[in-house]
Amino acid sequence: MNLFIRADADTKIGTGHLMRCLALAQAWQDQRGKVTFISHCESQSLRKRLIDEGMDFIAIENPHPDQSDLDRTMEILNEFSTRNSQNKTWLVIDGYHFDSAYQKKIKDEGYRLLWIDDYGQVDHYYADLVLNQNISADESLYNNREPYTRLLLGTRYVLLRREFKKWQGWKREIPVVARKVLVTLGGADPDNVSLKVIRALKQVEISGLEAKIIVGPANPNLQTLVQEIGDHSNLQIITNAANMPELIAWADVAISAGGSTCWEMAFMGLPNLVIVLAENQRSIAEVLSNVGAAINFGWHNMIAPQLIAKTIEEVLISTDRRTNMWRESKVIIDGIGTNRLIREINAGGISVWKATKKDCNLIWKWANDPIVRSSAFCPDYIPLEEHEKWFDTKLQNPGCFLFIGYDIMNKPIGQIRFDMIRDGVFEVDVSIDKDYRGKGYGLQLIKKGIDELIKLSNVIAIESFVKSDNHASKSVFKQAGFFFNGIKVVKGDEVSHFMWKR
Repeated sequence: MNLFIRADADTKIGTGHLMRCLALAQAWQDQRGKVTFISHCESQSLRKRLIDEGMDFIAIENPHPDQSDLDRTMEILNEFSTRNSQNKTWLVIDGYHFDSAYQKKIKDEGYRLLWIDDYGQVDHYYADLVLNQNISADESLYNNREPYTRLLLGTRYVLLRREFKKWQGWKREIPVVARKVLVTLGGADPDNVSLKVIRALKQVEISGLEAKIIVGPANPNLQTLVQEIGDHSNLQIITNAANMPELIAWADVAISAGGSTCWEMAFMGLPNLVIVLAENQRSIAEVLSNVGAAINFGWHNMIAPQLIAKTIEEVLISTDRRTNMWRESKVIIDGIGTNRLIREINAGGISVWKATKKDCNLIWKWANDPIVRSSAFCPDYIPLEEHEKWFDTKLQNPGCFLFIGYDIMNKPIGQIRFDMIRDGVFEVDVSIDKDYRGKGYGLQLIKKGIDELIKLSNVIAIESFVKSDNHASKSVFKQAGFFFNGIKVVKGDEVSHFMWKR
């Protein structure tokens, strides 16, 4: 599968959009997929990094709203689709300068679309998936969307780059007095807030203080910052940092912008002082502060170096304060958000079709899978002749709706069956092919199956009976909107009863 990513990076918008898309691209590569960036990127070092990591790069000279952007993007997608007619192409878009019309054109041409968002910035959403990985993400931001649009909201979908994986489970040590400060204010920092922070650090009176100031590849103020540091040997500028996890692990405290870097700090438990550089960062900083995971300085133009210096000193000498921020930040990010997103992209291509006679043997094979039999109320092997009679009965029963689920490559991934047990009330049975388990397909098959049942029947409620030791199935039904309705006994087995109501 080829994943196309449309994201830009320059001195005005910074590098954040491109860098978080890099995390998705790396995860896609890990699944043996190919990635192509379609980008207006002014940084040669960023371009080189993408190419060095095995990704294709196609330059956009004049980004949207220039019409040539959309024309060129469609040309690239159409050319690929002509050569690869069996592949359903996914495009990822990340950037505030893209609008609803850009989305609609992509969808009208039949492509699958993932839209990465931060604050509900467009007036209507046509994308298949909308991702908002921020702690402040809320469904109300996306009231104007298509019925098929699925929302992936919150920090459980945070995109972390490949280099952070080896730090999963790492535990930070909290010194009595902190002396190591990491400063990172975005890839561009157009308002040169780094200069204000350097001036504040020069006022901090903590013995042995060290600070590393990361200057991004799109930052035009490098020489000004070097001059400001002068002979302060305890202050070090780092350009084109390629070892971000190691720098975060080195530091005791961070001073950062309110963008995606906050999630990297939280993942590694680094106490963070956040400065708001743009409107999309304001709610992130506020919520992180409210839950105790960070300190919010507020807008960069509303704070003086003296206040920054005073707050830095207070945090450096307060072990309790830093310990509390470490504790609260660690519960926000679990580090597997990128894997969840890949699973949603794959599952997002599920389609369901009513079973026909040709599906008889396929469902028989699934029914006799050892794991399926072990979770059934009658675990005995099912002979083919017996199954054929049962299958014909189900196909002829107007109160039975039996669907086969297919992935984006049109391969069958499982079955879901709804049997009417009384007027408007159905019992559900679902099973997934062994090669597709543990990848999120069960949840999507249940959701898609219910959508089809609503179209074809007068369903008002659905019941599910799950053996009490089948924890995976219980979790999936809860995620699909079923509620626990008590313990029952079915054919001598103790089962959990779940209900879905329309």
